[in-house]
Amino acid sequence: MKMTLEFLEETIRIAGREALNWAERLGDLKIHHKGEKDLVSEADIAVEHCIRQNMRKYFPEFGFYGEEGGEQIGKVGRWIVDPIDGTLSFTKGQYHWSISIAVELEHELRMGAVYAPAMDTLYIAEAGAGAFKNGTAIHVSDVDTLEKAVVASGFACLRSNLEDNNLPRFGRIASRLSGIRVLGSAAIDCCFVADGRLDGFWEQNLNLYDIAAGMVIAREAGAVVTDFSGNPWQKPEQILISNPRLHPQLVELM
Repeated sequence: MKMTLEFLEETIRIAGREALNWAERLGDLKIHHKGEKDLVSEADIAVEHCIRQNMRKYFPEFGFYGEEGGEQIGKVGRWIVDPIDGTLSFTKGQYHWSISIAVELEHELRMGAVYAPAMDTLYIAEAGAGAFKNGTAIHVSDVDTLEKAVVASGFACLRSNLEDNNLPRFGRIASRLSGIRVLGSAAIDCCFVADGRLDGFWEQNLNLYDIAAGMVIAREAGAVVTDFSGNPWQKPEQILISNPRLHPQLVELM
């Protein structure tokens, strides 16, 4: 069976239905702490299992790297999966949480899908083929000044109690913008940049599964993806995504 966007969409929508089933019974949801401020719920584990089983059935030669189950090495490539990006939002009954699946082949991110079930919004892309939201092609905004821009960020660093955190940078940049948002799902942040709902996004101390799919989608929609110094992106510890016009101005403030 050939890997296609259609299969990726089918898989992530199946996972979305599984997640929504859990969302309807939040009062019974068992929640554990992976760290002092880091949650994992029954829903995270169940959704990741759902994705893993569907992919193993059709693509047993692929590896799998999931937030909850760790990494299994494969012969061809690997799936990179965050079953619920924004677990805290999910457990609070909020809408900004998502399922994120990326496909890596020959050490390159080739496909990505991010599905926000509570909003019934699917973003999907394949390298070289453009990015789409619910079947319609999308592109980044053309905002060209900080004063007109709405940018998102987050605080994964605070969950780990790191001294090098995002608070000074957040305060420095927020005063220069038209608006700033903290939505709680890095995958959604990437996609909102891709379709112009946001003009930029930055965060530090993330994991690859948080942003792999979102990066594919953002790039295919015309976004620039780098580290805080403006260098080509390599590690999830630093990520800056924006439209090309705004990007140099954000780099100066990083």
